Amino acid sequence: MAGEQGLVALVLHAHLPWVRHPEHATFLEETWLFEAITESYLPLLDTFERLTADEVPCRVALSLSPPLCAMLLDPLLQARYLRHLESRIELAERELHRTRDDARFQPLAARHHATFTAARRRLVDRHHGDLIGGFTHLADAGVVRLMTTAATHGLLPLLAPTPQAVTAQVAVGMAEFRRVFCREPAGFWLPECGYFAGLDTTLAAAHVRFVCVESDAVALASSAPAYGVYAPIYCPAGVAAFARDAAASTQVWSATAGYPGDPAYRDFYRDIGFDLAYEYVRPYLPPTGERVATGLKYHRVTGAGDRKEPYDPALARATAARHAAHYVGFCAGETARLAEAFDRPPLLTVPFDAELFGHWWHEGPLWLELLCREIATDARLRLVTPDEYLDAYPTNQVTEPNPGTWGARGHHEVWLTEANDWIYRHLHHAAQRMVVLARRHATAEGAVRRALDQAARELMLAQASDWPFMISRGTTVAYATKRVTDHLARFTRLADDVDRDTIDVAWLDAIAAADALFPTVDYRVFA
Repeated sequence: MAGEQGLVALVLHAHLPWVRHPEHATFLEETWLFEAITESYLPLLDTFERLTADEVPCRVALSLSPPLCAMLLDPLLQARYLRHLESRIELAERELHRTRDDARFQPLAARHHATFTAARRRLVDRHHGDLIGGFTHLADAGVVRLMTTAATHGLLPLLAPTPQAVTAQVAVGMAEFRRVFCREPAGFWLPECGYFAGLDTTLAAAHVRFVCVESDAVALASSAPAYGVYAPIYCPAGVAAFARDAAASTQVWSATAGYPGDPAYRDFYRDIGFDLAYEYVRPYLPPTGERVATGLKYHRVTGAGDRKEPYDPALARATAARHAAHYVGFCAGETARLAEAFDRPPLLTVPFDAELFGHWWHEGPLWLELLCREIATDARLRLVTPDEYLDAYPTNQVTEPNPGTWGARGHHEVWLTEANDWIYRHLHHAAQRMVVLARRHATAEGAVRRALDQAARELMLAQASDWPFMISRGTTVAYATKRVTDHLARFTRLADDVDRDTIDVAWLDAIAAADALFPTVDYRVFA
């Protein structure tokens, strides 16, 4: 890397909360997974496969959360996703007929139909229903470096009052990755980039090599970083921390200050599920009947207000190409500004939620592909993964990162508000009780062992950062609240049954079948 002016570490984090409801024939929140597969995961696989086939040098770090892996591997959800695709193909066929005399929207209806049928073909014929295998193949090809994260994406700083809860989240996340991918993770994604002093000791004990943190975590570290946020630091326990570059990240994810809000791009919110006659779209809405997005969108951002112009794919592609070239110039300019003062190439670390690319920003996978192609022909920049950087530059400053997250103003306020603060006293109480149970029953067998393992699952599911986030943002509040209370209620009943030696095996079988993730979890991780 010695002759290069600048380096860019692109880190994607793919995560969705565990949502699986076999007790219902269909369930609205399961469509979160279905939409992400169609709009983000399959397009990202296609993007990296095309780059590989064209021998374009591309290096990206990709974190796949344990709940997401479990859902992608689950036979019930796989079958339901195919059923969901079939319904969308049927709706697109109806749209082809409805728009047959409309020159503005007929090509867009055909485009949607092609997208859904291609998704079914890719999933069934190319990947044989196994998207995890698709990502594994990319890792074997050297295109992506796979990472893991905490077991259920618990926000570790807010679980810290019970250290064993943090240890369990980290250890189970690492163990699940090894079980699914049969290899060591390249790094560990801190949920919400949340760090607190001393976390590095737990991470180091779990053999974590690197994490990503918010920019202030490095900029305001216990000693001033020699390279600012443009090189990693080592935490006292030896784990490397890469700081998110705020300017380079905002350019990509912000709908107001970044690319996704460009008038040429497809509008996320306009959808025929809201626009067309209720009777027409009713067969494709949930059983409860509320209007929801169907995935068929015909308009571009256009500008502020309700007036939206029809989507123009050619204009959007040209805009994505322009933005990819602009981003290369932006990153090259930033690193050139720093290069004269550095004895190594400056590094821009840009972590994103993977679902930004395709789901929230429809053109995101296209932009990403064009970006990789631009960088491949530009001598000023090179894509690297954090572990590659550490291989090239193993000597880095040791200092303690500043606590925080990548949430608003770098604090925890999104996950700890007046609306959701009630959650944590119950989580802490349950975690402390889990520690007592794990120590008291250190050699449990049979039904007691199964009950304690399930209690660990239920506790970790209640700890997911997704639930307080949804509550604070006012989205699906009732569902998020129910998930927290249901998992805590199951945990409490299991703990009571173990203490009283009154385990209801039939009920245990039922909840273990519903929350069927982490098959090798060992409750003693809480001891």
